[in-house]
Amino acid sequence: VLHRLVDEGGTVIVIEHHLDVIAEADHVLDIGPEAGSKGGRLVAAGTPEEVAESKTSRTAPFLKALLSSSPESMPKKATKKKSPASA
Repeated sequence: VLHRLVDEGGTVIVIEHHLDVIAEADHVLDIGPEAGSKGGRLVAAGTPEEVAESKTSRTAPFLKALLSSSPESMPKKATKKKSPASA
């Protein structure tokens, strides 16, 4: 659904902790380093690959492990499907 919204020209902002969703993002803002009063600062920003290389992000090691796993276990990017009229 998110890919479809983007494919149709929309901008989608998602607050998410699930690594598969983060790995699919075009741009990630990692806020932390903790929750509550110990958080709220920008820890890392960029593509999932760039955030995975961050030395200050607590998300980075987990994201890096997911991104370096086998291609079969990675989420697939959605592709635009042709409408029946244009097929």
